[in-house]
Amino acid sequence: MPEEVLFKTESTQSRSEIADYLRRVADSLESGGELRLQTGSESVTVDPPEGATFEVKVEREGPADRPEKSVEFEIEWQEGDAGGEGDGELRID
Repeated sequence: MPEEVLFKTESTQSRSEIADYLRRVADSLESGGELRLQTGSESVTVDPPEGATFEVKVEREGPADRPEKSVEFEIEWQEGDAGGEGDGELRID
């Protein structure tokens, strides 16, 4: 089945605003509740299982004289799945 994008948003925000958003996502995950993402009239609600695959990726792309860097955080699970396994513990120093 091809990838289906259910929700996507992109905006320029301050580091503080990004941190606040990530904290709210973390709080929702920790409480075991659903995660509702909304912008304007678009929204999607997901309910990640207790165990899921967590991927962190840092990329550099674009022209060599002015590349763009990105950090991507992704939570993956099979619909109907109860958990996932990973490569090991992730640390942020």
